[in-house]
Amino acid sequence: MKLYYDLSACSLSPHIVLREAGLKFDLEWVDLKNLKTASGNDFNHISPKGYVPVLELDDGQFLTEGAPLVQYIADLAPEKKLIPPIGSIERYRVAEWLSFTSAELHRGFTPLFNKDLPSELLNAARKKLFGQFDYLEAYLKGRKYLMGDNFTVADAYCFTILNWAQFVDLRLDRWPALKTYVARIKARSKVQEA
Repeated sequence: MKLYYDLSACSLSPHIVLREAGLKFDLEWVDLKNLKTASGNDFNHISPKGYVPVLELDDGQFLTEGAPLVQYIADLAPEKKLIPPIGSIERYRVAEWLSFTSAELHRGFTPLFNKDLPSELLNAARKKLFGQFDYLEAYLKGRKYLMGDNFTVADAYCFTILNWAQFVDLRLDRWPALKTYVARIKARSKVQEA
């Protein structure tokens, strides 16, 4: 397998999951401005969507989008318990968190990276994102991870997006449980490797 990634993108999430799963894989950086891979290939031929992550499977197929990638990877190493078994309610809870992270957090951070956004729109985006932080703060009190004591693919994705706070000059001090959650995940050895 090969993961196409960029250091500042959400491709960190499947990178973490690949390492947590203990799977063999290669990495290839993608210059997203020029849509060229580190080996000089045209990234448009790999992913016409023009963004990462992309996982190239051993049979030559490409899988895109972070949520299905992390689920696929976790299913390759079920003994690591990075995702609950198919059919269990816990599996759907993980899917729920993946969807929340994608729809609310990931999308919520996107405007904060736009330097040309008028201040009133930037403030509205921050307010909406802060509401999601309030929700997570209340939920994470007394919990180690999103699913309790077990680190899952949902935590890898949620951490990846919350970690963007440092790139948009956003401090998490107002949300101590959230701040502790991010620090806890950041301290994991496989996260450090990724």
